[in-house]
Amino acid sequence: MSTIKQKIEELRKQINKYSYEYYVLDQPTIEDREFDSLLKELEDLEKQYPEYFSPDSPTQRVGGEINKDFKQVTHRFPMLSLSNTYNKEEISDFVSRAQQTLGEKDLEWVCELKYDGLAISLLYENGRLIRAATRGNGEMGDDVTANVKTIRSVPLSLQGEGYPQEFEIRGEVIYPHKAFEEFNKKRVENGEEPFANCRNAASGSLKLQDPKQVAKRKLDCFLYFLIGEEISESTHYQRLLKAREWGFKTGNFFSIAHNINEISDFINYWDKERFSLPFDIDGVVIKLNEVKYWNTLGFTAKSPRWATAYKFKAEQAFAKLQNIEYQVGRTGVITPVAEFEPVHLGGTIVKRATLHNADQMELLDLCKGDTLVIEKGGEIIPKIVETKHDTNTEQERIHFISNCPVCGAKLVKEEEQAGWFCPNYNHCPPQILGRFQHFISKKAMNIESLGGEKMRYLLNSNKVRDFASLYDLRKEDIMGVYFSEEGKKISIQEKGAQNIINAIEESKKVPFERVLYALGIRYVGEVGAKNIAQHFEQIENIENASMEDLLNIEDVGQIIAKSIYLWFRKEENLAQIEKLKQKGLQFCVKKEEKNNILQGKTFVISGSFQTFSRDEIKKAIEQNGGKNVSSLSSKTNYLICGEKMGPEKKRKAESLNIQMITEEDFIRMIEQ
Repeated sequence: MSTIKQKIEELRKQINKYSYEYYVLDQPTIEDREFDSLLKELEDLEKQYPEYFSPDSPTQRVGGEINKDFKQVTHRFPMLSLSNTYNKEEISDFVSRAQQTLGEKDLEWVCELKYDGLAISLLYENGRLIRAATRGNGEMGDDVTANVKTIRSVPLSLQGEGYPQEFEIRGEVIYPHKAFEEFNKKRVENGEEPFANCRNAASGSLKLQDPKQVAKRKLDCFLYFLIGEEISESTHYQRLLKAREWGFKTGNFFSIAHNINEISDFINYWDKERFSLPFDIDGVVIKLNEVKYWNTLGFTAKSPRWATAYKFKAEQAFAKLQNIEYQVGRTGVITPVAEFEPVHLGGTIVKRATLHNADQMELLDLCKGDTLVIEKGGEIIPKIVETKHDTNTEQERIHFISNCPVCGAKLVKEEEQAGWFCPNYNHCPPQILGRFQHFISKKAMNIESLGGEKMRYLLNSNKVRDFASLYDLRKEDIMGVYFSEEGKKISIQEKGAQNIINAIEESKKVPFERVLYALGIRYVGEVGAKNIAQHFEQIENIENASMEDLLNIEDVGQIIAKSIYLWFRKEENLAQIEKLKQKGLQFCVKKEEKNNILQGKTFVISGSFQTFSRDEIKKAIEQNGGKNVSSLSSKTNYLICGEKMGPEKKRKAESLNIQMITEEDFIRMIEQ
């Protein structure tokens, strides 16, 4: 074995050990800086010596290529769901039926937490993660391997010994509370809607097309069920302990119960303690410990007869409605929020809950003086599920407002949309603040050092009036001490102020597509802005575009086209663009960024390459007028084949008569 290969394998082993200690055992033994240094060393070596590439290297957790179409895979063993109940008597009946069927009184049961996330099945061969799939319909699910590899607590290669040559382990991908709250905070700062709850956010995150974005979500995964033909452990409890030895995160939240009373004690304990956990659970799972009895008890069409789930009732609280506040978002959408007497719910004090929109308010039939039934369950954000009217007094019904609560403009509602919004786009204060927070966000102009509260201060003190005036700021305008709306003291010293000025100046280099996104045109997201910029190439072409021109752009429908068309018909917006041009912002695709050599050609990239990274090849395709897609179809023109290309892609390319080219072929193509 060469010295370099040996060094790479030692680093991988070392990093996997530290990751296991940190993400699974929660017992880190080195500092983050030291860990990052080791990872960087490994990344550099793997880049320098690509012949030693390994798909289970810890460097592969950052995410691979974008996948627009998740491949459907068949589960080797059906992925059934559990029957569940909210009634302890039914749990007692479940235990009695098993005892009678088996003719055994002294059965052991394993009680576990029912994690509230997305079910996942992991396939391992020779100690390496081969595939990760969602439940789907139980027979087939989505292949989400690239996304699951970004979850640090999921081992890419196993430790210890004695694991079968091939087996599956199943579990739940969850969103820990801390990571969820941090990510929601960033979304709000960027002018985006926060996610409603951890469960939906975990599920949505795992179905993102870009694994790099999944990696940013800091998901976690608990594994709780081993399945395979070569597993020697005779009890479910032993299998959980063995899985832990191999490096899986099984948690410390399971125990053996010998009768219904001990099962009931476990349920009662976690019904109270669940709110102290750093993640969501929605019940308890009870499984027969002895594996030999599973086949005897068998299955129903949908679930096993040797396991069941007890679901906790969603916790509810009652509180008097005090007020309805109407919030104005950066695009003008009005969101009603109910304010009520503070109540203790799910381990926290809550006093507000969103009502979403006018239709939801009408469904709840809100009246002044109502008692609200508030529910949290496993969710982070409370919701109002019912209202109780005071039948002894005549109550005044609450109707959705007709004018903006801040600027007074008459609200409007588009036929296709659920929400009402304020049309006073350029003069409504909360919309202005929201647009500025969006403008400076990372995916837009990337002036993040300015921050939301600092931005609010600059607007309130009239030091900034429009986007262009940001580029006139001096560090003296930013320095000082002031207070946020919540009374938080914010102090900016000379160095901090200079950093902000530097970031503002640096933002002038941001490419056209991100400047277009930063303008905050209603319904135009990050991908949409990129497509529009690449299609029209300069801002003047968008200004002069007709509705028909706009509808010819990929993924631009009637609603988005109409929004863009109307935005560019407002004199204030056109004047803003002219000011920003004078400040030096990019309003056209640079010539070096886009040529037309590959115009109309569609490419798929597969494998690893010597001269370019995958991202560099993708960028080169776009700069030369071509288009990247993630999956092969009859419309694909070329498959660029690298080392370790999947045989399935090769077969599909051959069946579709798609031209396969090498990295060298591609370089010659663009050099022409």
